[in-house]
Amino acid sequence: MTEPLVDLLSLLGIAVVGLLIWAALAPFEALGWWAGWFGDRIYQEDAPNFLPTSHNSPDAESYIVFLSGISRVSGETLSRREQNFLKRLSEEMPGTLVIDNIFPYSVNNLPLTGQPIFAGMWRWALRRKLSRHWLEGLAGYLINVRNMWQVAISIDKRYGPIYNQAMAQVIINALVQHGYDLDARRPVILIGYSGAGQIAVGTATYLKEELDAPIFVVSMGGIFGSDPGLLAADHVYHLYGSRDRPQQLGKILFPGRWPIFFYSAWNRAIRMGRVSEICIGGISHAGGTGYLTTSNKLPDGLSYLEKTVKTIASLPYARHTIRPGLDAPIATPLSPS
Repeated sequence: MTEPLVDLLSLLGIAVVGLLIWAALAPFEALGWWAGWFGDRIYQEDAPNFLPTSHNSPDAESYIVFLSGISRVSGETLSRREQNFLKRLSEEMPGTLVIDNIFPYSVNNLPLTGQPIFAGMWRWALRRKLSRHWLEGLAGYLINVRNMWQVAISIDKRYGPIYNQAMAQVIINALVQHGYDLDARRPVILIGYSGAGQIAVGTATYLKEELDAPIFVVSMGGIFGSDPGLLAADHVYHLYGSRDRPQQLGKILFPGRWPIFFYSAWNRAIRMGRVSEICIGGISHAGGTGYLTTSNKLPDGLSYLEKTVKTIASLPYARHTIRPGLDAPIATPLSPS
């Protein structure tokens, strides 16, 4: 066996061991929040400055909370595609205030680059992730792996309720900071992209309980399991592209989404009409062929971004109530604009 091959195998072995240790330590952030180790502070970054000023009004008819995918390190590190997506969405839904400055992979919204011990490592990883060299960029995927474990915590039956309750408090804090009137009970629309689809679903239970307002979840290529939030939300819209392979992992990895588990939250929500699965064309998960690109178009002439925006804006957001003894929800239309 050649020396370079030995070195490569050694590095792979170290990486595997490191991932296993990381997985074992992943629940401690949620447990630390529950135990009060971090205090009550929620780190709230400044409101996004790339949205129109008119969308910072407390008189908004509804509120969108955007939860980004696993490549994010803070509430402000949006990609240019994401920024453009939120601008277009705010234009398409003029009565809705868009909130994006939430880091969905931290129980108190603390950015990875602001952590007291590992901030330097995450800043290094972020620089490498933005590098064009594939080997240096590979180091940056530490961020993805770290955040992926937080998604796994959100779906875990033991730690998920703790993590999701903490994230619900982060979202409520952001809503109030942006002028949300708790007494008015305005509709809240959670948009979860990729792995944040699970966190959007997971927080729905606690947001519904705390706000007592209409709560909708829009999964944009989301990866999520059979979470109780599917039944707590007024409606869940799962948008996906026919070429999006990662979003299909939810149907494979989480047994609760298998058809044979008749009484799982997912299958019950499907039967009750609380989940809509919507294919929006031959779109893949991310990058130049993903939901937020403008460089590719569908047969109807719309770019992938425009198709995504117009689909979200035109969804039949409604207040769903269940009549005693009936399975089907009754919807009272609530216009997104």
